[in-house]
Amino acid sequence: MKKLSARRRHPLAAVVVLLLALAATGGLYAAFAPAGTAKADETAQSLAIEEGKKLYSVGCASCHGTGGQGTSDGPSLVGVGSAAVDFQVGTGRMPAQQPGAQVPRKKVIYTQAEIDQLAAYVASLGAGPAIPKPGQYNPEGADIAKGGELFRSNCAQCHNFTGEGGALTYGKYAPSLEGVSPKHLYEAMQTGPQNMPSFPDTTMPEKQKKDIIAYVQAVNSDKADNPGGLKLGGLGPVSEGLFAWIFGLGALIAVAVWVAAHTAKAKKS
Repeated sequence: MKKLSARRRHPLAAVVVLLLALAATGGLYAAFAPAGTAKADETAQSLAIEEGKKLYSVGCASCHGTGGQGTSDGPSLVGVGSAAVDFQVGTGRMPAQQPGAQVPRKKVIYTQAEIDQLAAYVASLGAGPAIPKPGQYNPEGADIAKGGELFRSNCAQCHNFTGEGGALTYGKYAPSLEGVSPKHLYEAMQTGPQNMPSFPDTTMPEKQKKDIIAYVQAVNSDKADNPGGLKLGGLGPVSEGLFAWIFGLGALIAVAVWVAAHTAKAKKS
C-alpha cells in the first residue's frame, strides 16, 4: 500500500502538464508564425520596390537619373523618403510637365497603389521621412486656436493669414492651401517641398502639425465665418489697404466734386 501511495500523482499534475503543453504550442507559434509574417511582409515590400523601379524608369529617370542620383534637370532623390514622393506625385506636381521656377499642382496621373510603389522604391535609395499614418495627421480633437497661432508664426509670411497663397521672388509662389488633404499638408511640413522649409518632428512636434492642419481646414471650410465682412481674397492688409485707398479716396473725390458743383450753382443763383 505504501508503494502505491508513493506512485500516486499529485492532483495538480494534470494542470501542470496542460500548461506545459500550451506553453510549448505558444512557443512554437512564436518561433514560426512571426517569422513567416515577417518574411511575407519582406516579400511584399521587395515586390513593391521592384514595381516602383519600373515606374520610376519610365516616368522619373529622365530627370532624376537612373539611380535617383539627380541630373541637371532634377534634384537627387536619395534620402528624400517616401513622404516626399507621396506628396509630389499625389498632388500631380510630379512628373513635371516642363521646367520652370516652380512646378504647379495638376491632375494626378498615377493611382495610389502606383504612388506607394514609387515611394517604396525611392525610400529604398536612402532613409528619409516616411508616409504618415492617419493618426498622425487626423485633425480631430486638435486645438484650432493654437493652430492659428502656429500658422501665423510659421506659415503666414508666405501663404498669407488664411492659406490663400501669395507671390514670392523670381516667379516662385506659395500655393493656396484650400482643398489640400490633411495627409498632404502634413507631408509638406515634413519634407519642405520646393521653396518651403521643412518642419520635422524635432522642430515642430506632431501635435502642433495637427493643430495647424485643423486651423487651415477651419478657415477654408464653407462654414467659416468672416466677421470682417468681404475678405478680399484673404490676402491680408495689402489688398485691404489697396481697396480702402482706391474706393475710399474715390468716394472722397466724388463727394468733393459734388460739393464744388453745388457750391458753384448756389453762387450763380
